[in-house]
Amino acid sequence: MKRLFLIEFHKLKNNRSAKVLSILYFALFFAITLFASIRFKFGSIDFQLAEQGIFNFPYIWHFNTYILALLKIFLAVVIVSMMSSEYTNRTLKQNLIDGLSKKEFILSKFLNVVFFAFASTALVFIVSLILGYSFSDFNELSIVFSDLEYLLAYFVKLLGFFSLCLFLGLLVKRSAFALGFLFLIWVFEGIVTLIVKFKAEGLDFILRFLPLESMSNLIIEPFTKMENIKMGAQAINPTFIKSYDVSFISILIVLAWTFIFIYGSFAILKKRDL
Repeated sequence: MKRLFLIEFHKLKNNRSAKVLSILYFALFFAITLFASIRFKFGSIDFQLAEQGIFNFPYIWHFNTYILALLKIFLAVVIVSMMSSEYTNRTLKQNLIDGLSKKEFILSKFLNVVFFAFASTALVFIVSLILGYSFSDFNELSIVFSDLEYLLAYFVKLLGFFSLCLFLGLLVKRSAFALGFLFLIWVFEGIVTLIVKFKAEGLDFILRFLPLESMSNLIIEPFTKMENIKMGAQAINPTFIKSYDVSFISILIVLAWTFIFIYGSFAILKKRDL
């Protein structure tokens, strides 16, 4: 396992575009959190986003994992481009000639996916702790470390999404086409969602099994969870009730898709003539 990880790490270290995109991802990661903590003054207006309660424990776990998950496309590009470079630079064929089995090759790529997902999750945890202790009104340990299931959901979400990108990168060999396929999947799911909601409401349950939709369902939007917005929504619709809990079923669905994408990647590589 260590040998396979080091092989991928060496490739990443020597891939200029991957390094640039990774640095850009983490730079944006910190920029977003920094923006929320900056106080803006325009004449009589004195505003700081952090004072709106978004960094209160335990709400911060929900808010940060939802917002920062939007940046996952940057690491997705890294994964797709690295898969594409395997064919462009013929490193895939060379690895197999040097004795790496196809199963080990896919496992090395999956370890790369796990690393990116874990590193991003660890960063969210550290940054959220710092921001929470800096701005939260509640610092009791029992409150601070509640709702950590959002971190698990964040990790699983990235794991599933990056596994899909790995599968597409291996399937079409070109990063631009792979990202194009990803966009088409998103459009297709959007069309299916519209058809089901307007023409087949009784079949809503099938939407949770779509790959991108299932990943989206892991972390429900946190905005209507804020007291002011929730009170406004209930004033307009007294029956407004929404669950923001992390669903165990949703986690299982995404993990199932992760397995399908990784196994599918191995099946493609196994049958492909290199």
